Amino acid sequence: MTSEIVTEQSEGILTIKLNRPERKNALNIAMYTALADQLDTAKFTPEVKVVLLQGTEDCFTSGNDLGDFANGANLAQEGNPIEKFLLTLADFPKPVVVAVTGVAVGIGTTLLMHSDLVYASPQASFRLPFVNLGLCPEFASSLMLPRLAGHAKAAEWLMLGEFFSAQEALEGKLLNAIVEDPIAHAKAQCEKLVKQPPAALRNSKALMKSFGDEEVKQAIRDEIKVFGQALQGPEFAEAVSAFFEKRAADFTRFQ
Repeated sequence: MTSEIVTEQSEGILTIKLNRPERKNALNIAMYTALADQLDTAKFTPEVKVVLLQGTEDCFTSGNDLGDFANGANLAQEGNPIEKFLLTLADFPKPVVVAVTGVAVGIGTTLLMHSDLVYASPQASFRLPFVNLGLCPEFASSLMLPRLAGHAKAAEWLMLGEFFSAQEALEGKLLNAIVEDPIAHAKAQCEKLVKQPPAALRNSKALMKSFGDEEVKQAIRDEIKVFGQALQGPEFAEAVSAFFEKRAADFTRFQ
């Protein structure tokens, strides 16, 4: 496993920590592979009752590693590591609790909609910059976000791609609560969940998700197809060039 994903299993809780602080915990292909593998293993490990997902003390994740994507992330390949992670988390049967500190960009925001309990610090900030990068929404956010936050707010977040606050995320139903120490609070909630009847927890989660489950999975696959095509397109190429050249992207020549 990559050292950029650190895990600890104790007293029924599997803690998965994004640990790439020098890149603000940006997710690369190796990290997606490790995350999917950890969830796959946890799914069939009776000793794991709940999963806690966190970043480092001052950052959750800055989203996808653009360099990794620009160097040939192949989303057209069925079962690629990114698609595997998305579908594994979406289908994970046990409770998933998330602690958000600092920034949560792109996948760092969309994965919250597939988790069960989410806590963020007052200083946390969120962003969905897919359009800004010449891409499209992912992780069924084009389906789920309008249902949670309403079309107007979802359009603002997805089309403008600007940062929004923890309070806005709470009002948009992405969070359970804003707390001063989300990592400690999330762990305390995990400790409560561990004491609950495990089969009852799994059954309750399965029932809550069952009614829209296939629709969500289809949205994930549809978005990945468009996302993968956009990765090969000129708008993404311009966005990446601008990012690494530290300049504003210029999309005016595109139609």
